Amino acid sequence: MTRYTKDAATIARLTPEQYRVTQDAGTERPGTGAYLHNKAAGIYVDIVSGEPLFASSDKYDSGCGWPSFTKPIVPAHVVELRDVSYGMIRTEVRSRHGDSHLGHVFPDGPRDRGGLRYCINSASLRFVPRDDMVAEGYGDYLDQVEDIA
Repeated sequence: MTRYTKDAATIARLTPEQYRVTQDAGTERPGTGAYLHNKAAGIYVDIVSGEPLFASSDKYDSGCGWPSFTKPIVPAHVVELRDVSYGMIRTEVRSRHGDSHLGHVFPDGPRDRGGLRYCINSASLRFVPRDDMVAEGYGDYLDQVEDIA
């Protein structure tokens, strides 16, 4: 079983934007994230711990300005916390092992796919293309990845 951890060396390699988002619960400006328009098949993992978070087959264009997903690839790798910052009541999404701030989840996603919208910062993610998943240790998740248009 793979162990996913948060370590100082990985944190030190983050860009200033990745650090601000994952460690200080920041948010990218809408429309600026590297993965917003990514349509390649693969999975998105925590930039800090490497734990698998979301599959390309669960990604959709919500029009909100951030990558959006209908569900986590491994629900146990995502922690949901009450967030009352900025005068709003929201549900923050964090990675379990990396404790990275990922974004927020909202109940306005596609009804036919569960009704949730995981609104996620690109800066908290690393994309692993389907062709690299086995070599990088994510072969167990190939059955959850399919081509998307």
